[in-house]
Amino acid sequence: MKVQNKPPVLVTGGAGYIGSHAVLALKDAGWPVAVIDNLSTGFRFAIPDDVPLYEGDIADAALLARIFDEQGMGDGRGAIMHFAGSIVVPESVADPLKYYRNNTANSRALIEAAVTAGVPHFIFSSTAATYGIPDVAAVSEDTPQRPINPYGWSKLMTEQMLADVAAAHPMNFGVLRYFNVAGADPDARSGQSTAGATHLIKVAIEAALGMRESVAVFGTDYGTPDGTGVRDYIHVSDLAAAHVLTLEALIAEPSRSLTMNCGYGRGFSVLEVLDAVDRVTNRQLDRRLQGRRAGDPDSLISDSRHLRATLGWDPAHADLDTIIAHALAWERKLADLREGESGARVDTSR
Repeated sequence: MKVQNKPPVLVTGGAGYIGSHAVLALKDAGWPVAVIDNLSTGFRFAIPDDVPLYEGDIADAALLARIFDEQGMGDGRGAIMHFAGSIVVPESVADPLKYYRNNTANSRALIEAAVTAGVPHFIFSSTAATYGIPDVAAVSEDTPQRPINPYGWSKLMTEQMLADVAAAHPMNFGVLRYFNVAGADPDARSGQSTAGATHLIKVAIEAALGMRESVAVFGTDYGTPDGTGVRDYIHVSDLAAAHVLTLEALIAEPSRSLTMNCGYGRGFSVLEVLDAVDRVTNRQLDRRLQGRRAGDPDSLISDSRHLRATLGWDPAHADLDTIIAHALAWERKLADLREGESGARVDTSR
């Protein structure tokens, strides 16, 4: 499905965690790429110097029209990879209107701008949170979608908008529903950089490096082998590669849209992840056992057969220790970047 004369791609939220890895994957594969990001949670240093950055909001129709014009997009040419949005589940419960603005209303404005300009391909960063608490351990694309928080609903609404727009206009789309994204670029060009992140592997590595005192384990009485929640962790670079393959598939068949789960189809418990962090870092984490968080399912694992069969996706980093090692290398580099900015010293020798 290799595409000749690759059209330009606009990556929204390209200065953020997953978006920046998509930019690297596109650039490595020879795609012309530009980024729009308001830098509210993204980082300018995550974008390669030769990738155009438009600092602004995806709901700014005039800015989008200028970007499409300057990047040669529209009139049946170009694609959008849409990562911009808010992603913290508890925050979505406390401030639902923020999520319906950032994830739903702003996505609507972006989709409308794409339709107006005639951008024919759209890839959307969705989430397993649209499934809520599923009745099955291995979640397939036809598992009922029953979100239990505004974050999941805000993403599901955008999925529905894309389906309706594709039925009415010359646009096809790819919806990729992520499970637990982790790790960092193998060459340490980008990684999870957000301060105060809640991702388990990020938190555990920060603790191993002395940046946190301990790691909380929420719930030890789940119906799993060791009593802690089981999740499907996917390396961010494998996820980025899936986006590039999805783009190639959309261009190859303009009449077909795709919806696919992104995971490895296997899970690790919280304690298994922490054991792996101990092993990779050669440290012993201080684990603080706490009660369950509301709404956390016992196990959430992707059935990724559709993704593999449709795209021929063959992940290169499907190993938990590798995911952790890449995240660790990035965390050490990030500490150096922050030290250069502030003069603060973080001990990364552990």
